[in-house]
Amino acid sequence: MGILNVTPDSFFDGSRFFDIEKAVEHALRMVEDGADIIDVGGESTRPYSEPVSADEEMKRVLPVISKIRAQSDTLISIDTYRAKTARAAYSAGADMINDISGLTFDHDMADTVGDLGAYVVIMHIKGTPRNMQKEPFYVDVISEIKDFFIERIRFAKDHGVKEDNIILDPGIGFGKRVEDNLRILKMLGALKDIERPILVGTSMKSFIGKVTDAEIEERIDGTLASIAISLWNGADIVRVHDVKRAHRVLNLVHAVRES
Repeated sequence: MGILNVTPDSFFDGSRFFDIEKAVEHALRMVEDGADIIDVGGESTRPYSEPVSADEEMKRVLPVISKIRAQSDTLISIDTYRAKTARAAYSAGADMINDISGLTFDHDMADTVGDLGAYVVIMHIKGTPRNMQKEPFYVDVISEIKDFFIERIRFAKDHGVKEDNIILDPGIGFGKRVEDNLRILKMLGALKDIERPILVGTSMKSFIGKVTDAEIEERIDGTLASIAISLWNGADIVRVHDVKRAHRVLNLVHAVRES
């Protein structure tokens, strides 16, 4: 899954792809580099970020999704927790809804996903982007995430979401301490018991910087290591900024597994 942030304030690529044509060009390049899914987001959800309106979010993402769909049949994901944006993005050509709130922020989201018959990523988060990194705490992070997923899957199915369309994301960096993020990577296989595909997003995140003593632009080495660990421990999808390098890691991990 290649990350396409159509925002002026994302923590890593900032305003690099805020222009519609540049965003579409980058998306198509990621497809050429091996991306199976393009994840389009119109609101930064980095720690302490402020939300934007649904209208502003749609203004940013809908033209990009439409133009990508016109030029490619790759899967397109809309990174949103708003049902209104999700429905409009689906009409514009999106196939998947990537909801950082796990269907909790917008009470209409589960029904929307069910009505559309779309794929959905249910992510674990503690708090909101504005406050999630203010002293998060877990007794057992893996057990708490598993319990959350089991409850959310039941909730989604009750609202018409097909279980086969559900993907789970443990939410690296979303209301997690460094030790929680490391524990999730180490124990990722424990989440496979739920028997749904697992998506992991570690790309360029702050815990990598803290562990490797690297600033944002220098976190690619740690990111690639975390991708290898994620894939080895059971991740089915990795959400990344640098698709070309991540694809090389994926090829090597698969080669070792199949040897």
